[in-house]
Amino acid sequence: MPHLPGVSHRRRASLTSSRGSSIDETRGHHGEETTAQDETVMDSEQGNMLMHIISQLRPGADLSRVTLPTFILEPRSMLERITNFMAHPETMLPITKIEDPIQRFVAVTKFYLSGWHIKPPGVKKPLNPILGEIFTSYWDYPDGTKGYYIAEQTSHHPPKSSYFFMAPEHHIRIDGTLKPRSKFLGNSAASMMEGIAILRLLNTGERFFVTQPNMYARGILFGTMKYELGDHAFIKCPETGLSADLEFKTKGYFSGTYNAIGGFIKDSYGKNLYELSGLWNEEMYIKDLTTGKKELLFDAAHTKHTPPTARPLEEQEERESQRLWHDTTEAVKRRDQEAATEAKAKIEDRQREEAAKRNNEGIDWHPQLFRRVQGGHSGSDEGEEDLDWIINAKVDGKTPEEQVKQILQIHAILPGQKPERQFNIPSRANSLRPVQSNQSVQEGAPAHTIHPAHPTQQQQSVGNLIDLDDPSDRPANAQADGPIHRISLPRDINTTDPNNPPTLPFQTPKSPDKDISPDTKAKIAQELPPSRLLHSNPKEESHANDLLKRKDSDTLEEDEFHDAQS
Repeated sequence: MPHLPGVSHRRRASLTSSRGSSIDETRGHHGEETTAQDETVMDSEQGNMLMHIISQLRPGADLSRVTLPTFILEPRSMLERITNFMAHPETMLPITKIEDPIQRFVAVTKFYLSGWHIKPPGVKKPLNPILGEIFTSYWDYPDGTKGYYIAEQTSHHPPKSSYFFMAPEHHIRIDGTLKPRSKFLGNSAASMMEGIAILRLLNTGERFFVTQPNMYARGILFGTMKYELGDHAFIKCPETGLSADLEFKTKGYFSGTYNAIGGFIKDSYGKNLYELSGLWNEEMYIKDLTTGKKELLFDAAHTKHTPPTARPLEEQEERESQRLWHDTTEAVKRRDQEAATEAKAKIEDRQREEAAKRNNEGIDWHPQLFRRVQGGHSGSDEGEEDLDWIINAKVDGKTPEEQVKQILQIHAILPGQKPERQFNIPSRANSLRPVQSNQSVQEGAPAHTIHPAHPTQQQQSVGNLIDLDDPSDRPANAQADGPIHRISLPRDINTTDPNNPPTLPFQTPKSPDKDISPDTKAKIAQELPPSRLLHSNPKEESHANDLLKRKDSDTLEEDEFHDAQS
């Protein structure tokens, strides 16, 4: 085999742990055979193309800015792929009906493990969502209820996919932000799945914080490409103290098997209550360590998942996932690599142009549907800081019907639906705070701005008269002193030039006299001197002491000056 630059031919045995799975190794056939569902066999042209791209990198390099060939792409966006997590409602919906907290936790663990087998054949990577991309969908459940899903790409560099799910009639809500970070490891590529999700049981008040295993593509330079999950994932419930440590085991060179899992469910004192084992794409088992009884937890090989339904393409907006990537995904499905590459490049080029324009114009970008988590002491989202972003809406109705109405007001989810209220937070320019031209604006973060040390009086008055502020930038405890009056400016007024702030057409002030009642006037007249009141008839006051006098420098006589009187 010819030597490839940057690739070691020394083989290492892999330990089935988080440390071992992060080390690249050349896979042999000394363990169990893999299935065709987990492998990708490339033709010579595809292999040469991928090798040309990857061989220019070095181990540890960040792959997030590397454009990979389209033949390894899954024909859907990451925002849509996240729905795998909720695609087994038969394991999710019964959770809130379980009375025992330990058995509820076991059911949550089963639900968490049920979705990992859902993936396309071979090694495929979902499309990277562009900034501001949105995906919504819903599930129709057998009992006539629905589950609702809303996701948005809240940052591009680094990538962050934020999502919200709720099944109101079943008292289940999920908030999450996925932060994948790609790494090149030699003959493997890793997607480090950072971020958390919080599963909330609204009828019990319990929260379950969950993390994800990392994903590995083995054999990307030589050999057969193989997909693996690796490292540890955790489930923790702070309300009960129960936790689960789940290990997704990668196969060693001399021992082990593909797709194996192991782990324990522990009580609040760290005592092991249950042991988990099996294969995440086949049968998984749970063993009660008190009784020694072992039983089937979930059979992924013989269970059909339930994908969500999205609105028709003609009803979707331009930046909704399925419409946005339609040309790309259709080309990927028919294996037209040239058309897929061209369609994908158009979207990515437009995104770069939009980012450059925002940077040049000093515009802050804000998600439409999500807000930053308000963590820290006494924050409304205290303890949930790792979410980064959470849905920008209150879904707190007293009944499931009220909650459904609140959800459908966030964004269109159902076919033919037009929300009564859109949560659009438009991009804005810091008109009175110019952005430094040599500073780059990071996606998903506030722009670096220059604040004038002493704003002019004209700038201050304009800031008070014209509402150019974004409510999301105001402090959480800030309260308005009164109603905000928005003023429409003429089209020829430039509101973005800090050196030429806008001026308003002069308007004659209206007398407040019409708005003051006679009783109020009388009360004011008693409390203030008449001479200080507008529209009053004060008595004449003596001005004897106010005469202007001047002493003549020659005669030393004083001259008095009197006002002329009729």
